[in-house]
Amino acid sequence: MYSLRTVMVTIAKGLESRITLADGNSMPMFGLGMFNTSGIEAEKAVEYALSQGYRLIDTAELHGIEEEIGRGIEKSGVNRKDIFVVNKLCENGYDRCKQVLIESLRKMKLNYIDLYCIHNPANGNNVETYKAMIELQEHGIIKSLGVSNFGVHHLEAFKSAGLPTPVINQIELHPWQQKTEIVNYCRANGIVLMGYSPLCKGRKFNNKLLIDIAERYRRSVPQILIRWSVQHGFVTIPKSSDQKHIETNADVFDWFLNEGDIELMVRYSTSNKIY
Repeated sequence: MYSLRTVMVTIAKGLESRITLADGNSMPMFGLGMFNTSGIEAEKAVEYALSQGYRLIDTAELHGIEEEIGRGIEKSGVNRKDIFVVNKLCENGYDRCKQVLIESLRKMKLNYIDLYCIHNPANGNNVETYKAMIELQEHGIIKSLGVSNFGVHHLEAFKSAGLPTPVINQIELHPWQQKTEIVNYCRANGIVLMGYSPLCKGRKFNNKLLIDIAERYRRSVPQILIRWSVQHGFVTIPKSSDQKHIETNADVFDWFLNEGDIELMVRYSTSNKIY
């Protein structure tokens, strides 16, 4: 089990906090997740989050909201160079990767994607797809290359193929999905961890332990879960389209979970694996 006492990590201190990636680019350590958000709701969420100081927007081809996200970015009035856009390829393939990225840029009205990821290694053709991404990066329309849901053996396959190491691995991370093996591997190999579903998809909001901890800190259960992710040094992307939640989700930087509560959450989650 990894511990904050033994692993040195960069911890976000605010929405403006950034982390330098292995390729020399930097990215915000906190942003807005867009899974299961649609239509005008997605557009307004992006626009509002950017107005509140968010600078990272995470989406995927699979979400089907690229045009809405593009409109939200445009309406926000925030300079494009100050916004870090993450997108992910749904179905792999060398030719498909190139075609889909160009179409994504068209839909979002963008000239480049800051971080482009293979969404799921289970789709196969990972090496061929990654080679296409490298070529697109050479043309300047992808700034950084990443992956999502990759395990150690998937990343080792890239290494065996002589490919550059992805700078990001986006995986589900929260107390019930701690994924110690891949977390330690990524940190040992200079791969930044980006944690999706930090709110456990809402399934733990009535958990008694979390409620008790939240009451002691005078915070909400979602804030406790988000702070857990932030305090572990993960790039954290809680999802919400509600303006109040967008605000409160980001109110997690001027207080800390004490180590005893973190260890309590670790012990509880490992002995209660139902998720």
